Amino acid sequence: MARQSTLAAHLAFRGAVGDVSGSTRRLSGELSRLNGSTAGIAGRASGLFVRYVDHGVMQLRWMNAELVAATRLANAASEVKDPDMQFALLRLAGPRLEAAMLGSLLLSVWLDFLHLTDVALNQHFYSVERLFVDLDRVQKMLEPAMTALSSGKPGQVEAAAKDMPMLIGHLTREFAAIREAMHAGAEQLQKILVLKEAIEALTLLSALKFSLPTLPPSAPALLGVGLVAGGNGVMMGTRIVVSAEWVEMMRQLVRAGVLSLPAVSAAVRIQAGQVMMAQSHDELPKGVRDALGDGPEVRSMRVTGRAGAGMNEPPRHHILPKEFREWFEKRGFTGETNIDQFCVEMEQAHHEAIHGGGYWKLGRTWPGEWNRMIMDALYQAEAKAGRMLTWNEILDIVAYRMRRYGVPMKFTRGKGQ
Repeated sequence: MARQSTLAAHLAFRGAVGDVSGSTRRLSGELSRLNGSTAGIAGRASGLFVRYVDHGVMQLRWMNAELVAATRLANAASEVKDPDMQFALLRLAGPRLEAAMLGSLLLSVWLDFLHLTDVALNQHFYSVERLFVDLDRVQKMLEPAMTALSSGKPGQVEAAAKDMPMLIGHLTREFAAIREAMHAGAEQLQKILVLKEAIEALTLLSALKFSLPTLPPSAPALLGVGLVAGGNGVMMGTRIVVSAEWVEMMRQLVRAGVLSLPAVSAAVRIQAGQVMMAQSHDELPKGVRDALGDGPEVRSMRVTGRAGAGMNEPPRHHILPKEFREWFEKRGFTGETNIDQFCVEMEQAHHEAIHGGGYWKLGRTWPGEWNRMIMDALYQAEAKAGRMLTWNEILDIVAYRMRRYGVPMKFTRGKGQ
């Protein structure tokens, strides 16, 4: 049963990585097209706007790097025999996938602005100086969220996820204002028709299907989701954005603890066009609860942090002793699987107990002290095998000891990583 659960989570994780990778490839293609055009953004007269395309390319790089790292950790999970350790490795990869998934949504919105800029520059509907200022303002709005996501730190990723629906709402209003200003600038009927055709002809992977009749301020077009809000506020989709398969994939990963509920909640709400915040800070919107399955697992999950609970950050314990870093590196613990990735948060008392008390030097004289016990077990296993252990064999040995010592098999990166 445990192996079936890990296999299902593993397949769902690979499916999610593939989904986000497909988005980043399409984003890359659109950015390349904008950079390679001879008019619009890349035209000689407006070459100063190329920096904004380059900004998108730079953001895309860290997303691809996170996806590569997540894939390597997923591969690592498939090579470990212990089911609990497999889950732990997938959970370690989870924040990387979350960051890339949410980052690609934000980059899709940025691409919407770039497409609109490209049309404006190509057709001369809008002041170049004003457009430059507008894009600079939008970039500054996006930067804090992009910086938090690219940090790779689960806490920062989760905080950015919570704020993203509101951010998308602000950006939607910015977009609507620029679009309406462009519309006002197209004074002649022929220019209006050209503008309409130019925008609606864009085959955007994630963006709006614009309709030029002015939308009421209370019902702006939504960015990045292929949806528009009609005059009565009812959402009208130009395509199905979130499939049943995607929702089921997200459900599996949330329940396995691989992806956090705030991140998936943000993705669902943004892709479903629900950019308004929840009624209360700890209650998920009904649409999200319905999508993820409104069972006890989902109802019990609330967006809470250690700071909100009034607790200090607990100590982070290196499962693989830091003083033997070089020993572990020789056995494959490098890159995404270096020993700093294998830390667990523990209560202070528990942390001191497994190290033989608060005074570590005295604690090391106890045979059951964590570092001493782990290294003794690994040395004995290597002696018995007559060769160096592989990194996955080491993790299987460590998993057994973690259960014996009651150490939670939920890894987080060490501080400074």
